Amino acid sequence: MIKRWLSVLLSFFFLVPGLCWAQKGGFVFMASTIGPIDSGIVGALEDQFEKETGIRVRHVGAGTGAALKIAEKGNIDLVMAHAKSLEEKFIAGGYGTERVPLMYNDFVILGPASDPAGIKGMKSGAEALKTIAAKQALFITRGDRSGTHVAEMDIWGNEGIKPAGSWYVTYEKGTEGNVPTTRFADSKGAYVFMDRATYLALQKEIKLVILVENDEALLNYISIIPVNPKKFSRVNHADTMTFVKWLTDPAKGQKIIAEFGKDKYGAPLFFANSKEWQAAHKK
Repeated sequence: MIKRWLSVLLSFFFLVPGLCWAQKGGFVFMASTIGPIDSGIVGALEDQFEKETGIRVRHVGAGTGAALKIAEKGNIDLVMAHAKSLEEKFIAGGYGTERVPLMYNDFVILGPASDPAGIKGMKSGAEALKTIAAKQALFITRGDRSGTHVAEMDIWGNEGIKPAGSWYVTYEKGTEGNVPTTRFADSKGAYVFMDRATYLALQKEIKLVILVENDEALLNYISIIPVNPKKFSRVNHADTMTFVKWLTDPAKGQKIIAEFGKDKYGAPLFFANSKEWQAAHKK
């Protein structure tokens, strides 16, 4: 709860015009999408990097859209995001230098075990959402332009569907992240489009179950974007790039990502995906 309020307060701080964070050597400030923070992977990476280099990394959590908006003010050194279209727009605007592949997991469609829409076992997430819409089964959305919400809307859009009506409910606290959104959907016995890591973290607390999964279209790619030092001279680009290099190193950050969650869930919450990792693990 304390971390959540800290994230909210920091988000407010950075969204207020005229306020800024004075970055200094030995410190990197990152705006991160909330899911990886809630899973614990962000903290694990930050802590190990500091142990190895002495460089502190701290973060503010927000949905991808909001995280990028924070970074557009030049008060952040690095962004962790998972909405390709928004990330590309951020870079095209000169705010970021490049999208660096970091890791991925996948989205799933959760719902009550009774499955009133009858989507269980469908191989296509798009077909499942079309069926939910056709039957107007209760569906909860974050509705906040976060990476999760953008991914959901992309699927609706690709099917030519504009979800609306009493069956399609925007969670009023969706900006707080995937965990509270999933809990809300669970309390309503509703369907929800969610990342697998959130489900694994909550599976012992909720009644919702995975009904649709393993669709390549549901892969959830997470990247990191250094903020452009040519646009914002105050960013700590040197230490940021040291962190980026460490995160993408197969023997360092990528190794932590590949193993994170195995001890608790029996499977990793994320899969390593840097170019360096891919090159080292080519078959």
